[in-house]
Amino acid sequence: MLKTIAFIALEKHTHTLDATGWLGSATWRISPNQDNRPEGVTPDLLVLHHISLPPSGFTERSSTAFIVDFFQNKLNISKHPYFREIADQAVSSHFLISRNGEVFQFVSTQKKAWHAGLSSFLGREKCNDFSIGIELEGDETHPFEEIQYEALAKLTDQLSTKYPNLAFAGHSDIAPGRKTDPGIQFDWKRLQTKSNIPAEKFPFGFDSR
Repeated sequence: MLKTIAFIALEKHTHTLDATGWLGSATWRISPNQDNRPEGVTPDLLVLHHISLPPSGFTERSSTAFIVDFFQNKLNISKHPYFREIADQAVSSHFLISRNGEVFQFVSTQKKAWHAGLSSFLGREKCNDFSIGIELEGDETHPFEEIQYEALAKLTDQLSTKYPNLAFAGHSDIAPGRKTDPGIQFDWKRLQTKSNIPAEKFPFGFDSR
């Protein structure tokens, strides 16, 4: 009986954030590209991005491992000419959702990931301080996979349980003119419908952009 109870408790934990900001159901790959949030700051913004290494590389073969290596500063620049262009960049996101729907976590939600850069949300600058970043493996040319929307809806539900004040925006919304992701292929209304997030949590609306 005790063993059954322990198993149920463990199963429940895998679908929630633990006390240190790590999601039990995600694949953990800790990034060195992180630091502390300002004292007393709790995340109240979720920023969506897209990424592909090399550009559109996922159309020819699985390239998720390159993104994982990039966020851990382990990218082998000999694998593709484009990698030499980004070799000196130190970036990270809290989460990555691959083309097959796998969720990776690189930074605790209690820590600051380096995903937003120069940014402003409704007059508040330095969005890294108060946001959670989610990367979707993809680009502006190809539609995202249904399984990615399903994984994203589940992840946003898990995060909203812990952080009920989360608003939702794209990188292009907080860095207009500098960034374009998640791009015109991303269906904001599909995310809202699948996750039942209130419409008012999307201050930039549902139009593709």
